[in-house]
Amino acid sequence: MSRRAPRQHFAPHAPAGGAAWRARWFHVIFGHQDRAGRGFDVILIVAIVASILVTMLDSVQSLHARYGTEFYLAEWAFTLAFTTEYLVRLWVVERPWRYARSFFGVVDLLSVLPTYISLALAGSQYLLVIRALRILRIFRVLKLTRYVGEADLLWTALIRSRRKVLVFVSTFLTLVLIFGALMYLIEGPRHGFTSIPQSMYWAVITMTTVGFGDITPSTPLGQLLTSFIILIGYSIIVVPTGIFTAELASGLRTAQAQRRCDQCDLNGHEVDARYCRRCGALLTDSDASEAAS
Repeated sequence: MSRRAPRQHFAPHAPAGGAAWRARWFHVIFGHQDRAGRGFDVILIVAIVASILVTMLDSVQSLHARYGTEFYLAEWAFTLAFTTEYLVRLWVVERPWRYARSFFGVVDLLSVLPTYISLALAGSQYLLVIRALRILRIFRVLKLTRYVGEADLLWTALIRSRRKVLVFVSTFLTLVLIFGALMYLIEGPRHGFTSIPQSMYWAVITMTTVGFGDITPSTPLGQLLTSFIILIGYSIIVVPTGIFTAELASGLRTAQAQRRCDQCDLNGHEVDARYCRRCGALLTDSDASEAAS
């Protein structure tokens, strides 16, 4: 998603002599500005989606019995193609180990390993659905910088609210421990509450209003406590939502305050606004420019 030159540790080797093709392939594989780079990424995403579809269909027993051989051959074809792509990526970058340890480097490796592991461990090929993570490259292909900016805003709000969320989680776990211990004392093993951890599991299911029903209280006191826990659960669920929403609203107000028109100096434009609502001039938000650069 960057318009600037790739980072140094992903840069291609210097094209000396006959190595110019390496730099060209680097821009095709890692770039997205020209037609060749965008075409490569589109083909890659189509192949990823097709391979995931093959993996999903192969898990259906009726289809596996009928087209098992075709699915097997297709999976190996995709795996060999992705393996070749991964090796080429390592070959064209200046620091292969640095790329291998990056997010997409790890995802690229994990997307091919299950097929090879399946030679020794049956069933592991179904872990190939991890290839879905590679579809995240579509944000780079389509240059959806606006969506990337919104994602940054959500992530910033989450980071800012982490201490409050941590206090909430600590309080929630404390209540789970207390209610679990109480239900263990009230109901006991004869009613399914065989241990405090088992009772804590029941408390989590009850407080989150999931209610699997695999463990249920039988005594009047236990049922009364359960009713109280359910009411507390409804109240607790809205707490992290409120915390995150407050931080998100604060971040939106800050982002709007930064949207200033260079022509008339009007502040407070919407985050995704492109033109000034007073004079109609094109907005040149510095933060948006850095995100898109």
